[in-house]
Amino acid sequence: MFNIVLIEPDIPNNTGSIGRMCVNLGATLHLVKPLGFDISDKAVKRAGLDYWHKLDLKVWENKEEFFTSVDTNKIHLATTKTDKIYWNAKFEVDDYIIFGSETRGIDEAILKANFDRCITIPMGKEGRSLNLATSTGIVTYEALRQNFAKLKDFKQIKIDFKD
Repeated sequence: MFNIVLIEPDIPNNTGSIGRMCVNLGATLHLVKPLGFDISDKAVKRAGLDYWHKLDLKVWENKEEFFTSVDTNKIHLATTKTDKIYWNAKFEVDDYIIFGSETRGIDEAILKANFDRCITIPMGKEGRSLNLATSTGIVTYEALRQNFAKLKDFKQIKIDFKD
């Protein structure tokens, strides 16, 4: 399945929503420190995240550790600083779909070093950006759409249509 990466997320509710999406898709959630909130067992239970124990979660100490550990040919960097629309990207199973902090985005140096891997979500002229959880869902489900037949064949995605 896919790897969803949040670099230095600030808002726990966004990360909680993204974690729920990852559980439902069987995706891995990667959190790159520093985090703007506590993810200890006590904090997660207090927040009512009753699915968190089902989450395939990987926590990285910093950006350098993460980027030196993954294949950068398999990354997609979500940013407002490109014209390449996300649906024109070619997503593959096991790709890393990366999102930056809600307040700072992804470091400009990382974007410049991987500019051919940057993607964006089109927005109207009045908007500055979309909510992180919303953006993550939009891009991740496009990746699922592109790979749905492959994943369905391997029974990684359950579809149960009810009348």
